[in-house]
Amino acid sequence: MSERDRQEHMGTSHPGVPRPVETPHPGVTQAVETPHPGGTQPVETPQATPEGPPPTGHAARTRSAASRAAAVWHYLEQRSSDGKHEGETAGDDKREGEAVKKEIVWKAAHAARVSAQAVAVLSTDASAPAADSRCARNASASAAQAAQMGRLHDGADELSTAACQAAVEASRAAADAAGTRALGEDETLNARSDEAEAAAVAAAERAGWMRPGRHVPPVPTGMRSPELLSMMHL
Repeated sequence: MSERDRQEHMGTSHPGVPRPVETPHPGVTQAVETPHPGGTQPVETPQATPEGPPPTGHAARTRSAASRAAAVWHYLEQRSSDGKHEGETAGDDKREGEAVKKEIVWKAAHAARVSAQAVAVLSTDASAPAADSRCARNASASAAQAAQMGRLHDGADELSTAACQAAVEASRAAADAAGTRALGEDETLNARSDEAEAAAVAAAERAGWMRPGRHVPPVPTGMRSPELLSMMHL
């Protein structure tokens, strides 16, 4: 089985349907869990938030969703290091508050890594829409997880809530486009997924998680040994 074909089962209980995330926010899909960062970590090429008309197609949506996830992670890292965690109340125990901040950042980092892994296994074959649509689905699901962490960090204000909801809708649209009936070849579902991804990017920008043209640092994908890839169903 090739590496891209192993994406078919990533984060699914059966083909084409992502598993639900075990978080308070309903409706978000989740890609497979990976171990805590460590070991050899190949790094993805740096990305930037795109300017101008949004790109379309499975590969473009995969990269866009991965860029969203990475941007949220780096936003949270920066805010955490600046001590600007707005979800913490004055009465919180300091040690508990620090643990909450670390957990939010770590989960966002995990989401960014999984989305980067989806980019890493994109097909170079233009005739492989099913495989590429699964990559787009997994990257979008991970970006939705990162958006949840952004929403938690920002105290569920109006803009972060809207950005999280837009990420959820993009994840659902990507899952529909990659589903067992469409297999990445339904032009209507693909167009809807393109629109949902563009809306998710715009909402993330309004929330302050992304800025057009801002450089997004490289994201480590984690260890990619054959054993780990097999464990992750990649």
